Amino acid sequence: MTRILADLPEEDIRWLDQRAAERGISRASLLRDVVATYKAQDQAPNDKAWLDQAIGIWKDRTDIGDAVEWQRRERASWTRPWDDDYEAVRAEFPDLFDETDDRERQRYLDMSASRTTGQKRSDR
Repeated sequence: MTRILADLPEEDIRWLDQRAAERGISRASLLRDVVATYKAQDQAPNDKAWLDQAIGIWKDRTDIGDAVEWQRRERASWTRPWDDDYEAVRAEFPDLFDETDDRERQRYLDMSASRTTGQKRSDR
């Protein structure tokens, strides 16, 4: 680590000392934290280095089992009774749905059918 010499106004030194005391750390440690925070905020908007750091972050997780299956199940849980793929998703993941969902699906289908029937009658 490189040591630096910097001139700061007394008011800033008092502020640093107060914040360092509140956190129970040294002034130097607080300055390192401040520089790291500023540096993170000052990254260019097009800098995608954070993305490279995140790729594969879940690869060693053991608490979710097969990651692809976990993801498919999570996405399936977002399915609603009015979604076109409701029946297919319900067949694959029956434990994610209950009778209330089935009633809502039937209600949706009935409403859709009555709209379609109403349109056909008005077309005559």
